[in-house]
Amino acid sequence: MTSRFGLSVALATPFDASGQILIPPMVALARSCLAQGCGSVTLFGTTGEGASVGTQERRAVTEAMLAAGIAPHQLVAGVLVDAVEDAAEQARHALQRGARNILLAPPSYFKNVGDDGLFGWFSAVFAALGPLARGVLLYNIPSVTTVQLSLGLIGRLRQAFPDVVAGVKDSGGDWTYSEALLGAHGDLVILIGDERHLARAVRIGGQGAISGMANFAAGEVLAMAQTGHDDARVERFVLELLKHPVIPAVKVMVARKTGDERWLAVRPPLEPIAAPGRQQLGAAYDTLFAAAAA
Repeated sequence: MTSRFGLSVALATPFDASGQILIPPMVALARSCLAQGCGSVTLFGTTGEGASVGTQERRAVTEAMLAAGIAPHQLVAGVLVDAVEDAAEQARHALQRGARNILLAPPSYFKNVGDDGLFGWFSAVFAALGPLARGVLLYNIPSVTTVQLSLGLIGRLRQAFPDVVAGVKDSGGDWTYSEALLGAHGDLVILIGDERHLARAVRIGGQGAISGMANFAAGEVLAMAQTGHDDARVERFVLELLKHPVIPAVKVMVARKTGDERWLAVRPPLEPIAAPGRQQLGAAYDTLFAAAAA
C-alpha cells in the first residue's frame, strides 16, 4: 500500500422541482467537502441516489466536476445496476476520465443468488471493461442487495482479478462481518460505510470510509477516519438518522448546513421528510454536538 484511502464523501445529489439534477450546488458541496479534508467525493452512490441517476446524467455531472477543477483522482463513481452492459457502460466513462475508483455493487433484482452467480456477474463486468478495468471497490450493502459478499467470494475475485479489485466498502452495519473482513482481506482497501464502526475498524487496519455523514459533518468523520478515535456525537447521530429514511434525512442536514432548501428534494420513489422530522433531526444534531463540545 502506498497511501491510505482516507475519507470520501458519499455525495448527495440535489434536484430541482422537476427532478433535474442541480449541478452548481452539487459541485459546490463537493468542493466544500474536499476543502475540509475529504480525499475524494463519491458520486452516484447510495446516498447520492445513484440508482435513480441515468448514464447520460452521470456523464454530465462528472464532466461538470472536472470542469470545476476537481481532479480526476478525487472522484469515485458508484455503479448500482443489474445489467452487465449498463454496469460496464457507467464504469467505463468514469475510468476513461481518470476516476480514482469504481464502487461496484452486486446486482440486486434477482434474489437468493449464490457466490458462483455473483462471481460470474462481476467477471462479466470486468471482461466488458477490458483493459480499462481497475480500482474496483466491491460494495457490500446487503440491506439493498439482499446478499452479503462472502469472504470467499471476495477472495475468488481478488485472486482472479488482482489488478482490478482494489478493496471493499462495507455498509452492512454488522461489526462481526467487518472484523472478519479486515482479518481476511486487510491488505485490500477496506472502507466502512457505517460511521458507528468506523473508528474501531481504523484501529485494526481499515483505510477509511465512504460516508454519508461527511456531507454535513466532514471534519468530525475525517478525524475518526484518520485517527481511529471514537466520536460519540457522530455515532449517536447515526441513530437519529436511522429513525428516518436515511437518504432524505442526510439531505435534510445538507439543506440545514447550506441554507439551501432545494437539497430537501429527492427523486421518486423516495419522498422528502416532512417538517416535524426535519425539526427533530436538527434539534438532535444541535443537542449532541453542543453537549459534546461543552
